[in-house]
Amino acid sequence: MALPVVAIIGRPNVGKSSLLNALAGQMISIVEPTAGVTRDRVSTIIGRDDQYFELVDTGGYGIVDSDLLSEHIERQIHQAIELAHLVLFMVDIRDGIVPLDKKIAQLLRKNNLDVIGVANKADSAKMFPTAGEFSRLGFGEFQCISAKNNLNKAVLLDTIFDKLAHLESDRPTEPVMKIAIVGKRNAGKSTLVNAIVGSERVIVSETPGTTRDAVDVRFEKDGKTIVVIDTAGIRKKNKMADSIEFYSYVRATRSIQRADVVLFLIDAAVPVSQIDKKLAKFIAEEYKSCIIVVNKWDLAKDSAATEDYEDYLTKLLPGLRYAPLAFTTATQAKNIQSVLDLAAEIFKQTMTWIPTAKLNKAFEAIKQEKITAAKRGKKGWPKIYYATQIAVNPITVLMFVNAPELFEENYRRFIVNRLRSILPIDEVPIRLFTRKHRE
Repeated sequence: MALPVVAIIGRPNVGKSSLLNALAGQMISIVEPTAGVTRDRVSTIIGRDDQYFELVDTGGYGIVDSDLLSEHIERQIHQAIELAHLVLFMVDIRDGIVPLDKKIAQLLRKNNLDVIGVANKADSAKMFPTAGEFSRLGFGEFQCISAKNNLNKAVLLDTIFDKLAHLESDRPTEPVMKIAIVGKRNAGKSTLVNAIVGSERVIVSETPGTTRDAVDVRFEKDGKTIVVIDTAGIRKKNKMADSIEFYSYVRATRSIQRADVVLFLIDAAVPVSQIDKKLAKFIAEEYKSCIIVVNKWDLAKDSAATEDYEDYLTKLLPGLRYAPLAFTTATQAKNIQSVLDLAAEIFKQTMTWIPTAKLNKAFEAIKQEKITAAKRGKKGWPKIYYATQIAVNPITVLMFVNAPELFEENYRRFIVNRLRSILPIDEVPIRLFTRKHRE
């Protein structure tokens, strides 16, 4: 069942993103004094007792965007209004009514929406009486709040839940899988999200860096809920123009950390860059299951065969040797279904619990092999007595050994590669821990 949708609408810089973060109790939207930071519809689910709703933050209505995306932003706002059961119409109490507020009021009246007026930046009770003038906008008395200081947040939440009480809102189903889409700027991440979800959920533009927040998009597939996280495009740290880009970078790395499967987008039309290599290293270091999605393949397929491109990526991104490859053209939604199916398969692999007997049988086979990767130390040769799996996602194996210090990086890599080839976990990362076995 779809949840009731509450959309925050207002002109630029009235504090919409601050309100979303305040009501959610966590940093979800980027908050910056720069007008127009939020461009896509950023949403979160808020619940209390047995009532739930989806809260949606939108871009500032009437923004003149520096990257000429005003039309896109406005379309996202209109889509949010169409889906909304309730609108939080936000104004700045310090500015009073301005022409854009009147324009928004007109738009909301035209759509005949249920509206709660919210006068933000009322940092003290002394300012409350000045909110009276907003009743001229035609939505009754505006509630005075300070999103930054959490003033009257609980009162506003009570009003929202009261207004939605007549609507059914079961607890939202937990997503079976979270997929983060990452890559450098303009690799086609937002286009891929829209192709997966089947609707224009995030802004797509030729302008690099269009997405700034990490945008969670929930959708149903075969009766299961999946969350796709669209992230900001990464650029070199020394080229991060401002704090917005820095926060976008932090959100992108956090999105990798909370994902079950990462779709790492490579732009087939340009050579693999230092940013691609850095991202690949970060994904590998976080032991994340990953699919390398070679996008815009229509622009490169005549100049390279898939096998050659695979060899090329293996050489340049050795840490992701385990990750399978998929070739897509997101603009035409080509191979999108097979990427989703592959993500489900990879997720299944990384959630595999291997019976201890089967795991130790694999280790017995490894111990029989002549190993050039192992080195003799002062305490002799490295010996594995037995092993047990202690976690999934990533698959984590604890080995009981004679001396942990003898298990150098090369030897560990050898063991992981052999485990991948022996067990049904050949396309996911494996984490190895060692512990001294007390005989």
